Amino acid sequence: MSTYKKAASAKAVALLLLTMGAATPLQAQTDNLHRQSASYEAPTDPLVLKKLDKWQDQKFGMIIHWGLYAVPGIIESWALCSEDWIERDSTIAYPDFKEWYWGLNKEFNPVNFSPEQWASAAKAGGMRYLVFTTKHHDGFNMFDTKQTDFKITNGPFGSNPRANVAKHVFDAFRKEGFMIGAYFSKPDWHSEYFWWPKYATPNRNVNYDIRKHPWRWKQYQQFTYNQISELMHDYGSMDILWLDGGWVRPLHTVNDEVRSWGAPIPEFSQEVDMPAIATMAREAQPGLLIVDRTVHGPYENYQTPEQRVPEHQINNPWESCMTLGNNWGYVPGDDFKSPTKVIHTLVEVVAKGGSLLLGVGPKPDGTLPEDAVKRLAAVGKWLDANGEAIYNTRATAHYQDGSTYFTEGKKGQRYAIACLPEGGAVPRTIEWTGNSPRKGSKIKLLQNGKAVKWTKDGDKVKVHLPASLAKEKGAYPALAFAFTAE
Repeated sequence: MSTYKKAASAKAVALLLLTMGAATPLQAQTDNLHRQSASYEAPTDPLVLKKLDKWQDQKFGMIIHWGLYAVPGIIESWALCSEDWIERDSTIAYPDFKEWYWGLNKEFNPVNFSPEQWASAAKAGGMRYLVFTTKHHDGFNMFDTKQTDFKITNGPFGSNPRANVAKHVFDAFRKEGFMIGAYFSKPDWHSEYFWWPKYATPNRNVNYDIRKHPWRWKQYQQFTYNQISELMHDYGSMDILWLDGGWVRPLHTVNDEVRSWGAPIPEFSQEVDMPAIATMAREAQPGLLIVDRTVHGPYENYQTPEQRVPEHQINNPWESCMTLGNNWGYVPGDDFKSPTKVIHTLVEVVAKGGSLLLGVGPKPDGTLPEDAVKRLAAVGKWLDANGEAIYNTRATAHYQDGSTYFTEGKKGQRYAIACLPEGGAVPRTIEWTGNSPRKGSKIKLLQNGKAVKWTKDGDKVKVHLPASLAKEKGAYPALAFAFTAE
């Protein structure tokens, strides 16, 4: 038994939970978030453009982080990394910690694994596309890769008929009509070709000089290519290849914005050969969207600002990836956002031209937290009534007036979505400036399909609401209206 295993008493584990996740925002929020790329290069492949347009219609997706980190309920992968923002129990030697963390593969046994529950909860929540973590930075594979034994199918869950987790997740969500995305981490801290055991692991980057050891890096490139090839050829129809770990990139793409992350920048490129990967992936999956996060160029088909909504409207395709709680993976006692907060965020994101990818982490037994399921259902209930103003829409030039946001349907129909204070009563009138209805036309309240009275004074539109809406405080997170604009 290692030193760590002897020391990992209930007290030590409790300390780990407090420092690496728990129900408070992570220090990682300022040190490890992917920023938005400085520029965007639109794809030219007609099939990719068609897929991109379809993806922009979906608006709301689920990203699922699930792996070894769910067992103790700590931050995903980052506890392995030796950077000064990482907090670990100072009485535990780093090599012993890594041995313990990677040894969790012998404990991870999600006997209640239910991808149908996940897909059902996502559909009930109004979500329409999926991104599932096939491998995070810790290198543990949630699919039956042939490139390594460090995988879910080589452990206590290996004899389960659903041991090849990714396959069953993708199948369950396809059956519910979702677009399917495979998350894949470009860095792999378990691979001897990325973190060579010969040397220490000082930070998130490859821990040897690629220029001095080109053979070893070539092995890593081939390893990465082979794993992505498996995902593209053996796991059914794919819509999105979502590549995380933006610090693994060609050196010439490092700019001031990348340096602002605070992540260590090596003196050499860490290129995984994206041209070869993209060619192979699109031969297997024509029209595949490739999202090489923050590496602007032909392999970043849409941008992915993390844990934030951009301040202004963005005219190219993008998505805010944000967590339902404070953590990407499962952490006991996490503090989930209210349905109203999620709805308001979704409305703002869509009005600014983006999509919302909301993160949920399954428990170590393979089920979603009950509270997360309930909150998603509440979001979905609102979307059932008001989704016309969200799905299949595009941004308008005048997209916001205070807490009211605007979208436009593909046939020119305009929508106004008034976000109401959480827990408050519905006001008797909703007012906005700009996006004026055409004279003599109707404004329809989407949640009941009925026309409402409206007047106009100069540029100001005033919508008069029926008194019946104010009966229950907090019953309406937002009111959506459809009309024909001038």
